[in-house]
Amino acid sequence: MSNLLTRVAGAPITWGVDGSPGWGHLMQRDRVMEEMVDVGLSATELGPDGYLPLDPDELADYLGGYNLKIVGGFVPAVLYRPDRIETVLEYVDRASNQLARTGSEVMVLGPSSHLDGYDTSVEMDDEDWTAFLGNLKRLRDIAGNNGLVTALHPHWGMAIERQHHVERLLESCDVDLCVDTGHLFVAGADPAEITETAKGRVRHVHLKDVDDGLAGKVRSGEVGFKQAVIDGMFQPLGQGDVDIAGVIHRLEASGFDGWYVLEQDASLAAEPEEGAGPKADAIKSFEYLMKIAADL
Repeated sequence: MSNLLTRVAGAPITWGVDGSPGWGHLMQRDRVMEEMVDVGLSATELGPDGYLPLDPDELADYLGGYNLKIVGGFVPAVLYRPDRIETVLEYVDRASNQLARTGSEVMVLGPSSHLDGYDTSVEMDDEDWTAFLGNLKRLRDIAGNNGLVTALHPHWGMAIERQHHVERLLESCDVDLCVDTGHLFVAGADPAEITETAKGRVRHVHLKDVDDGLAGKVRSGEVGFKQAVIDGMFQPLGQGDVDIAGVIHRLEASGFDGWYVLEQDASLAAEPEEGAGPKADAIKSFEYLMKIAADL
């Protein structure tokens, strides 16, 4: 019997909670945590800096009221710019210390670009790659000193975005990955193929399904990333064009025992009606995972 369903967590971004200025309506954290529990989730990621309590003891008490725990947090960091790196690493030290003190074993690294937002792709040159890899080692040492493993998250609009970026990264160092099925798909990569290529190095997983028509408009530059999110590019699991079942079957067959995080990026215009919006989507995704678990 698979224990898949006991390793499914939520992420505040599924409820539209993002730290980007002007992203959308911000739901109150109490409602978000209550709805995670109602869906059947046993853990959450941290969400944007300051959304949940910053003090580790206060955070533990707060989440204990919902019988939830922290299983990771997205930590963005620009690693290829020498003029920014010391400030970046100071933030990473604080963030990884907070995560470790709240029981997380993983820090999800967002390999940010120097540009704001997610609408513009960047291509690092060889000098940028050298700086990136050197500073990635420094970052991993900091996270490791705080008791965390770094899982690098390829992400649309960040320095590690497309399949050739991921392949070069895997060839250049031994960092583990956070496989995000949605961001890889939007970037034109095959999430199942990446999962196979990175076998043994997948530490954390973000699950989201994708409408390929909208993803194609993002790839071509016809539609910006945020607008595509508003338009419904990210779908409940099983309702888009990503081979979610194939990714999970490969991971489980390889012995993956980490967390799967429901992370259907959303941008809300207003407070959802009770039981509607993000909660309804999360229930659909969890029910889809129940079907996959039954087949494992």
